[in-house]
Formats: sequence, C-alpha cells, structure tokens
Amino acid sequence: MNPPKFIRTCSIWRALEVVGDTSVLLILEASWIGARRFDEFRTRTGLLQTLLSDRLKRLLAAGVMEKRAYSEAPPRFEYRMTQKGRDLYWPSLMMLRWERRWATSSGRLQLRLRHRTCGHAFDPVPTCLSCGDEISARDVDWAEGPGVGWMAPRYSRRRQQRHAVEGASSLMVDVAQITGDRWASLALRSIFTGLRRFDEIHRDTAMATNILSERLSWLTAQRVIRAHEVGGRRSEYRLTEKGIDYYPVLLMLLQWGDKYYCSPEGPPLILRHKGRDGAPGHALEPAVTCSCCGQPVEPHDVTFEVIEAQAPELVA
Repeated sequence: MNPPKFIRTCSIWRALEVVGDTSVLLILEASWIGARRFDEFRTRTGLLQTLLSDRLKRLLAAGVMEKRAYSEAPPRFEYRMTQKGRDLYWPSLMMLRWERRWATSSGRLQLRLRHRTCGHAFDPVPTCLSCGDEISARDVDWAEGPGVGWMAPRYSRRRQQRHAVEGASSLMVDVAQITGDRWASLALRSIFTGLRRFDEIHRDTAMATNILSERLSWLTAQRVIRAHEVGGRRSEYRLTEKGIDYYPVLLMLLQWGDKYYCSPEGPPLILRHKGRDGAPGHALEPAVTCSCCGQPVEPHDVTFEVIEAQAPELVA
C-alpha cells in the first residue's frame, strides 16, 4: 500500500522534533541538576565530545538553551536554559514520576524534591486545575482542534539510541529510552488516540514498516503495550497499566508544544476531562502539582537533593 500524501501532525510531534532524542534528554537532565559548562555536561552525560557538541548546537538553534560568556581571556562559555527550556520542567517531572514508578533498571541517581511554598518533600502529581483531580488517560476525551497540522511523511535519519543512557549518571534510565526514541513515542501517541492496529498506526505515523514493527515489538517487550487478538484474525496493540501511566509525559509535551509551536488557528487537539458519575465534562487544564499542598510547582519554587547511588561493598 502506498503511503498517504499527508499525515496528521500535532504539538506532541513538534515537541518530539526537539526533545525526542536520548542524548538531548541527558543534556537537559544534567542542566536541571546544575551542569553549565561543556566539561560538566560531558562528565554527567557520558556522551562523546562530538555528539555532545552537536546536541548542544541543536538546543541552541531550537531556543531551548543559550550560551553565556563567563571568561573573555580565553573565551569560555556556559550553557543555560532559556524560558522555553525551563518550560520543559513539567514534562521532565512527569518523566521522573514514571521512572520512579515503573523503572526496571536502577539509575545511578536519586532526587529528593522539596516545595518551598509548603516546605515539604513532595512527589509531582499530574492534575487538572479545573477540578483538582489527578489526571488519568482513562478520564480524558480528545477531538481534533483547529490547529491540527498535515505534513508530508518525512523523517530525519535518526537511529534509536537506547545505548546512550548506559554508563550515564542518569535519573531517568528507562523513560529516556522511550521519550528519547521519537518513533516509539509517536507509536504510543497513535495508540492513545485510539489507533490500535498496525495498519492504523502506520497510516498515522507513516514510518517505515520495519521500523514500526521493531518499535512495537520493543514496547511490547518493555510491557508498555500488549498485543491483543481480535476475532482470531488480527492483533491490536493495547496499553498496559505501565503504558497508561506514561500518558502525563505526552500530555505535558503536548502542552509545551502548544505553547511554542501551535498554529495561529489554535491548538491541534481539544482535550476534555470527563466528569464524575455522569457529570458534564470540562476543558482539561493540566498542571504538575505538589503532592502535599496541591499547588502547581515551578523550578524556582523547588529545591532538590541529588543522591548518588553507592557502589555495593565487596565482602571478603
């Protein structure tokens, strides 16, 4: 079957064009916990110098980071997040939340968050500010909005980089492999919007069939999705509980993409939060809030303690 002339794009797609890369996520993580200079990023991420330099240039070009001089003789620069970069805080917190709940591998770092507003250590919670309830994928309806985009099915040449987190001082080992693989995330986007068969996902993403097959197999092996036989003739891909709990990551990426890449016509997706017990739904207003006081959390309101994992002692 010939690929369609145009495929659906949205703010998740546009956000993943920027952050759907494992090396980029490692750099952003390092920046959140204090890296500023090239050597600090290299030490924290474990990336090769040429790869690190390339990804920093991409983040500069995307307006996510900026260079600031800290020495004139010799000229030296540090890399700091712009407001656009700081607005990735909520997607990052949702990635951290998912990692804490579902990671099968053990990261070398742990992070203890404290909310200055209430003074308590907290967990980040995906919350609808309209009603105060925690957001679950099961409670959200969606429809195409006026800003839904259509594009020719072009993909840049990106290889999956699941190996990139190996040896890195990473907070988010497992989730970075999903979010950092743009094709895997796009397949999940399709499944979250009700497209469950291989041919439906293929039409929605227009990725090569061999790449789609590999990503679906890998997501199945990670127990994020499962194959479900329908009528004894075909399989559908359905989300597991682990997969459903990934929804807030995509939701916060959607919100970030809406802010920075939305078309003048409006948002590409309209989301509504279902009411309880048959009550009318309302417009979803997503935020990340403090588990203790329920208030939205922002980078300047949060302190953190980085806990380095200790190597096990050898017993003689």
